[in-house]
Formats: sequence, structure tokens, C-alpha cells
Amino acid sequence: MTETRAGVLAMVAACVVWGLSPLYYKLLAHIPPIEVLAHRTFWSAVIFSGVLLAQGRFGQLRTALGSGRSIATVAFAALAISTNWFFFIWSIGAGHATEASLGYFLFPLVAVLIGRLAFGESMVGLQGAAILIAGAAVALLTIGLGVAPWIALILAGSFGIYGLVKKRLDVGPVVSVTGEVVILAPIALVVFWLRYKAGEAAFGANMGDTALLIFSGALTATPLILFSFAAKRVAMATVGLIQYLNPTLQFFCAVIIFGEPFGLWHAIAFPMIWIALALYSLASWRQEKARTRPSSSVVRSSTT
Repeated sequence: MTETRAGVLAMVAACVVWGLSPLYYKLLAHIPPIEVLAHRTFWSAVIFSGVLLAQGRFGQLRTALGSGRSIATVAFAALAISTNWFFFIWSIGAGHATEASLGYFLFPLVAVLIGRLAFGESMVGLQGAAILIAGAAVALLTIGLGVAPWIALILAGSFGIYGLVKKRLDVGPVVSVTGEVVILAPIALVVFWLRYKAGEAAFGANMGDTALLIFSGALTATPLILFSFAAKRVAMATVGLIQYLNPTLQFFCAVIIFGEPFGLWHAIAFPMIWIALALYSLASWRQEKARTRPSSSVVRSSTT
């Protein structure tokens, strides 16, 4: 198996896990989201720390947290991702999985906009058109439903900010995420203590919930490790296209499995978002092709 094919398979596997994760969080809908989040954070910290120790890379974590500035950056990333995780967990339990999937459909377009505003990154015509179409879709959904899709906007925005902060870190994704969950772990322990003190802790109440809460660490770590493996072996344009599998599967879970309502305004807004993503993907593919073309011509000239 070639490196590229292995990377594509790893990326597909990661997106399938992410896309079907609503099925897991639905099983925990009877547990307060803050407790689920605390367990996801704590058990992720255990697994990621174990991975770094097994790889002999734990020293990289100390380096990543070696200065006040780096700790502040990692802490801000931790705040952004924990916000994203909390609202995703809450949305599944509260019956808003459809809107959650919309957030992850919107994320690539929000990322382009953030890149433009924060880093002055160029925005080709198709990307600008995609953002305008997505904005129109959100506006129509707001008018039609009488309320803005806040969950979708919070999920897309928090993940976009998370990506923005991660660009300022000089460490790999596994090391940086380990730092984030390690920083959050003491807060998770406080949540555990408060829940136990109130006699309301789900952990230990029965074997089923306890096992599911522990599993949250593996559910978080596995797709991220697969994604990290894939990102080193697959062109970013391909990674971007495969990532749409995640919100597509979330949308499938919401509408087909959970039976959440999908009305006229959703039927108008979602195709607009999909059209915007198609334009964005086409623009990304063209950019990737333009970047690789010079190197290809050099190779051809060197062989003649």
C-alpha cells in the first residue's frame, strides 16, 4: 500500500469516527454536558500523555509549555476547543444535531474568512463567492426560523478560532492537543469533585455509563492521531474534500437516525451551503494544482 493511499484511508477513518460521534453522545444525553466534557478532557489527557510517553516524545510537551507565552497560547487554544466540544455535546443531547452539522459545514468557509482577516491571506474569486453564498444561507435560515443558527455559528467560530491559535504553535497536533487537555485536566477534576459532592456523578453509578465516559478519551484521541498521520501523506486539497464526510455523516445521523425536523428553510439553506462548499473546494483544488505545477515542470525538464 502506498503512503498516499494509507493517508487517504486514515483520513476517511478519522472523518467516519467524527461523523458518527453523535451516536455516542446521544447515549450520554441523560448526563449533564459539563460532566461529559470533563470526562472527555480527563481521559483524553490520560491517553495523549500515554501516547507521547510511548513514543518518547513527552519532552516535547515540556518544551511546548516551557514559557509563559506558549502556555498562554495553548491555554487559549484549550478554551476554544473546550467551547466547541461543550456546545457539540450539548447540541446532540438537546436535539440540535442538524444545526451542529451545519456548523461543521460552515467551518471551512469561516476558516477562509478568519485567514483573510487575521493573516491577510489571499481570497480568490470563488472563495469570496462561496462566503457570500454561505452568508446568504445563514441569513435566510435566520429569517425563516426567526432565530439565528447560534449553535452552528458558535461551533464554526470556535473551531475557526482554534485553528487560528494553532497556527501560532510550533509543535505537532498531538503534542499541542496533549498540552491543551493537560491544562484543562485540573478543571475536569474540580467538576468530578463537585458532581460527587452533590451525589449526582454519573461515573461509577452503573457500568454502562462509566465505560462510555472512559471511552470518550479514545473517541477523541483516535481520529486526531489518524488525521495527523493523513495530513503528512495527503495533499491538503484532498484532506479538505474528505473532511466533508464528517458533517455529512452528522447530518445523516441527525435527520435519518434521530429524526430531527428538516423543514423548508433547511431545505433552502443547506443546498446553498453545499454549493458554497463546492465552489470553495474547486478554488482549493485549483490552488493546489497551481502550487504543484512548477515542481512537475522542473522534474520533466530534469529528465530530458
